[in-house]
Amino acid sequence: MDITVILCTYNRCESLAKALESVAASELPESVSWEVLVVDNNSKDRTREVIEEFCRKDPEHFRYLFEARQGKSNALNTGIGEARGKILAFMDDDVIVAPEWLRDITMPLETGAWAGTGGRICAQELRSTPPWLSLEGECSLAAMLALFDLGDQAEELKCPPFGTNMAFRKTIFEKYGGFRTDMGPCPGSEIRNEDTEFGRRIMAAGERLWYQPSAVVYHAVSEDRLKQRYFLRFWYDHGRAFIRERGRRPSVWGIPRWFFSVPIIITRPLFINTITWLRTKDPKKRFYNKGIVLMNLGQIVEMPSLWFSGLKEDYSKRHAANLTATEQGKDHD
Repeated sequence: MDITVILCTYNRCESLAKALESVAASELPESVSWEVLVVDNNSKDRTREVIEEFCRKDPEHFRYLFEARQGKSNALNTGIGEARGKILAFMDDDVIVAPEWLRDITMPLETGAWAGTGGRICAQELRSTPPWLSLEGECSLAAMLALFDLGDQAEELKCPPFGTNMAFRKTIFEKYGGFRTDMGPCPGSEIRNEDTEFGRRIMAAGERLWYQPSAVVYHAVSEDRLKQRYFLRFWYDHGRAFIRERGRRPSVWGIPRWFFSVPIIITRPLFINTITWLRTKDPKKRFYNKGIVLMNLGQIVEMPSLWFSGLKEDYSKRHAANLTATEQGKDHD
């Protein structure tokens, strides 16, 4: 198998059907073998019925896979493990892909020059935006709507692509591991960044990624995503994700580093960004700066949380090791 498209879905049977219809119309050379692996992440609606209808109509190109462990990263990693293709392309259940998308997003990976690719993500329909929302310039929040457009020029990527329009050679996952399961949306948490963290991880290791603007997907922007509450929550969780990606840092003189980091953030970035937010008159800049303040608050909250969760993890490991040692001692006796 040449290509596997991995599509993870959860309770979006209506938009899922449109997404599958679009990828079913992919235009590829007859010599290229491909499949769409749809990972149902424990959906409660008609998701399975929708997927199985496509599998029945076109068993050569569609497969169903169930993943009961909740969380998009779990579903993604299960899909990667079950994929048959040498190249793995990723799309979401709320996008429509162009007919040439699959061909163009995977074409640069036919040689070993590039580890992965990212394409353009446009809004399906966005007639108007609120006066406080900017989608371009220095205050752009387009990324929070999963929109990604670096222009018409194909070139090497300097930033990681977004998960709904990217592709990697499967050997890259074998080399660097999968998506982090402490990131990625799941019920009760909207912390994301599982896709961009992976991209940054492999780029830091020296891998190169390619931007393919002709590989276009159209992403749905629902009404609830055009409300301030959505963006502020995104900013807050983005701050938490930043701390998780950075990981626990070593203590200083036996004192947890966050004892020093939190006061620094409060007295410098948080204070300065709060003043900037309150003084700014332009509605777009004002809302953007308000978001930065929420991001700082997310960082402050996540630092001790990450430290305490690390303590629990360390304790669990020591406890398990002690139990193993005890059992081995009994066996020896």
